[in-house]
Amino acid sequence: MIIRSADFVQSAPTVDTCPTDGRPEFAFIGRSNVGKSSLINMLTDRKDLAKTSQTPGKTQLLNHFIINDEWYLVDMPGYGYAKTGKALRKSWEVFIEDYILNRKTLINLFVLIDSRHEALKNDLEFISWLGQKNIPFSIVYTKIDKMSSSKLNKNLIAYKKKLHLEWDILPPIFTTSSEAIFGRDELLNYIENILDNLKIDK
Repeated sequence: MIIRSADFVQSAPTVDTCPTDGRPEFAFIGRSNVGKSSLINMLTDRKDLAKTSQTPGKTQLLNHFIINDEWYLVDMPGYGYAKTGKALRKSWEVFIEDYILNRKTLINLFVLIDSRHEALKNDLEFISWLGQKNIPFSIVYTKIDKMSSSKLNKNLIAYKKKLHLEWDILPPIFTTSSEAIFGRDELLNYIENILDNLKIDK
């Protein structure tokens, strides 16, 4: 897929305030500080499309970006640690769940995982919940340039073993590096194939 245009459209605090034009949506979510904004900027080849920050929990709304005037890339709030009050974090959880379960135009959810770390409980619980709810999703490992190939391979094997405790067949898995611009074509081609199939189904 060639990205011809990528523009910010709006930030929505609820599902009801999201765009209503019916275009397909591909959403990105992960723990705070997983490198989500950097990945979005790398995919769209726009340096500052998604705002990066050193402060975990910076994204607090559903940010919609229109890509090629055809589909939406949705930047979702991170789960896990954030320097915010418990009440605000709870409200995030409610509207994140509402979006995932009730947004009819959500085609695929990309769950971002920091490849440097071992499998974390809240990541595994979130992935398990998606499976229980039959939400189409893919796993995207980020920051693979931050370690040796042997360490990366060891981490990925260990993570897959954890997933196989609950999953017979794993969801699609991608490895990426925003700094090295690695994995971009694979992700975009995956999205393009899904969009092509949607057109065929119509």
